[in-house]
Amino acid sequence: MFWTMLFACDMVIAQYNVAADPSDTTEFIFTVPQGSNARTLGGPLKESGVIDDDDGFVTYIKLSKEGGCIKAGRFSLNRSMTPQEILKTLCGKALAEDKKFTVLEGWRIKEIDDALTKEGWTKKGEYRAAVENPSVFSADFPLPEDTLEGYLYPETYMLNLNNFTVQAFVQRQLDTLSKNFYQPNKKAIASSKRSFHEIIIMASMLEREEPTPKQRPMVAGIIWKRLDNKWNLGIDATSRYTLDVWNDRKAFITKLNDPKDPYNTRKRPGLPPTPIGNGSTNAMEAALNPTDSKYWYYLHDKDKILRPSRNEREHERLRKKYNVY
Repeated sequence: MFWTMLFACDMVIAQYNVAADPSDTTEFIFTVPQGSNARTLGGPLKESGVIDDDDGFVTYIKLSKEGGCIKAGRFSLNRSMTPQEILKTLCGKALAEDKKFTVLEGWRIKEIDDALTKEGWTKKGEYRAAVENPSVFSADFPLPEDTLEGYLYPETYMLNLNNFTVQAFVQRQLDTLSKNFYQPNKKAIASSKRSFHEIIIMASMLEREEPTPKQRPMVAGIIWKRLDNKWNLGIDATSRYTLDVWNDRKAFITKLNDPKDPYNTRKRPGLPPTPIGNGSTNAMEAALNPTDSKYWYYLHDKDKILRPSRNEREHERLRKKYNVY
């Protein structure tokens, strides 16, 4: 009689120990909150898509008396797992916690490389070496041949030390650029008279040149107009691009007076040879959708308010008025 009852119990347990979809191995990262127990996880597991029957999951726990060792943390689960396999995983070692890494808007490759090194993700120069070889990466937009400067989307990324590689991180940045700017604006980019690379260069200048996002379309319109009319752009930020320290004023003045510097847009015509940093979505959208105006010049007063002017005489008058030199 005892063995008959035991066999019957095992049969009932087996009835509930069934995977939601034995063929579906898609990964779900499931988080077990601190203080949870196995019986409270049926609902969250169902909501996350790992299981279909939360009542059946709880019944399995009650009959099998398993799940007393679950741990708080993040775990990799999938729909091909049975309740027994799920509980075994939740009783095992949790995944390493992801850490935030923020690429600030306007940062150059140099700043990103320095930050990754400082926080222990890479060795110094490792990131720089990777992004100077664009051919190993893929994107649904044209990539430059020499450097990915300007294409390394500024964002807060969640990184995992267990599976972090520089190549994968750079690819994520390119993918994020596509998702946040290229794909939503693909038709407008295709119909623009500017190449995608020119838009990225313009965005990098706007990010540094105009601190107020709502003012960027007007500044973009002025800069594009100067470019189209073969004026020197006169963007001081471009002369800072190759400096070791962006705000090194002495080195900056030297660059401003160097006609051989390819990034000197005061003394050399056209766009700089590369982007001068990595612009935000706002800066890219302003570069793509500039505002036409009667202005040819602009400056900022001490409160960073944009002061545009129609001609050189007005511009000089504003320089004196706001003491901007």
